[in-house]
Amino acid sequence: MFSGCKTTKPLAENKPHAITEPATVTDSALPAINFHDQTTWILGYFNPDQLTHYPYSTWYIKGFDDYQVNSDAINNLLDINKEDIAIKVVMGIWCPDSRREVPRFMRVLDAWHFPAAKVTFIGVDDAKQSPVGEYTKLDIQRVPTFIIYKNNIEAGRIIENPSTSLEQDMVKILTGMNNNK
Repeated sequence: MFSGCKTTKPLAENKPHAITEPATVTDSALPAINFHDQTTWILGYFNPDQLTHYPYSTWYIKGFDDYQVNSDAINNLLDINKEDIAIKVVMGIWCPDSRREVPRFMRVLDAWHFPAAKVTFIGVDDAKQSPVGEYTKLDIQRVPTFIIYKNNIEAGRIIENPSTSLEQDMVKILTGMNNNK
């Protein structure tokens, strides 16, 4: 069992995963997927649309659809200028915290109307390594890690679990950065 998604196994091979089969209603009738199996992992940069396809859709769609955003926090986010904000999401398919929080985070971004082009997704193995140049500079200790940048400077991180909620933590990060000006 992975506690806190902080295992230290060796780096897995970087195998491209071609996901072509869209999610269907019958996904729930399929056998359970072992996401600890390296063949299910997405490593390196990836398009989050992959998560809406099988086998990832088995957890992603439900997590996205079931998450109820905090409307007060979303209204606060809507008041923040998105122009100079960018986000990196570092996650492991094998990690239950990533499978829980990333769909919720995407729901928050959707409610906030945050541009998808300003979000970078990086998949890691269970040693939290990724075949991405300069990845080690991100200093990832636990996943998921949501890194929020303002004017290309890291404003803050949400690591593994939010303190309050994803959207409330984002407001705190972004307004804290604004108060320091």
